Amino acid sequence: MKTKWTSENIASQAGRRAVITGANSGIGFETALELARKGAELILPARTRAKAEDAVSRILRQVPQARLYPEILDLAEQASIHAFAKRVIDGFPGQSIDLLINNAGVMALPNREITADGFERQFATNYLGPFALTGLLLPSIRAKPGSRVVTLSSGASHQGKIDFENLQGERVYKPMWQAYAQSKLADLVFAQELRRRLTAVGSPIVSTAAHPGYAVTNLQADHVGAGLTLLMAVMKPFLSQDARHGALPTLFAAVAAEAVPGGYYGPDGLAELKGHPTAVRLAKGAMDQAVAKRLWIESERLTKVNFGALSNLV
Repeated sequence: MKTKWTSENIASQAGRRAVITGANSGIGFETALELARKGAELILPARTRAKAEDAVSRILRQVPQARLYPEILDLAEQASIHAFAKRVIDGFPGQSIDLLINNAGVMALPNREITADGFERQFATNYLGPFALTGLLLPSIRAKPGSRVVTLSSGASHQGKIDFENLQGERVYKPMWQAYAQSKLADLVFAQELRRRLTAVGSPIVSTAAHPGYAVTNLQADHVGAGLTLLMAVMKPFLSQDARHGALPTLFAAVAAEAVPGGYYGPDGLAELKGHPTAVRLAKGAMDQAVAKRLWIESERLTKVNFGALSNLV
């Protein structure tokens, strides 16, 4: 890209509908706000109705004409994912979605937590939840050019390893460089495998991925330990950017004409920590097709969401 891409480059999104998870704060909120400015109709789920309605209110103060639908979704709970997907499918029948942005996540939970489904919470929220939600909503995505599934990853994916003997942290649990990094690598593995499967059936739906760099949001503030908090405090003035700029790679992956199937986008600055959107290097493990196929099978088994034949997505 020869010029620096900004939100000003986003074409009109009028007539398009997007689902953005985690849209009540941080990167998700800024992504929703910019798409609303450009005329997109948005389904905005959060873990509680109050949080979703607060996000809607904040967007309407800046974009009074926006068409917004608050919803409830907890990606750590499979029952919540199924219930949300059913409400979307019932409320917007047929192929009615243009964008699915898998944004919501948690980071470096200090202690291993188990969800109601028996999953480690980071793996459940950051990976299994988006996997299941995508599988349930994929038939609702319009089979036309411009339709995309965007999955959020992290620079931490380079430190990750898909350890099939420790997917749930049952043998070893390290908050950041094992559990979180693995979940974010899994997101990239998924985005690439989804791209391969969509391409194989000739679907015009595009799978892309993005990471925000070091964007200052409540993702870090909520759960990271004291050592990582100190490190981020030292780095923040020099290497961080706000959530509005951190949302740009997501927006690029979601709407830019230059974004390609399987593309991965992040900031163009030092160590991909801040800057304008550009194509960035995938973690080495993200392109391992044997791992991708095994992880896909295991993910369908764990979530009980089967993508089935994708041949109807053409």
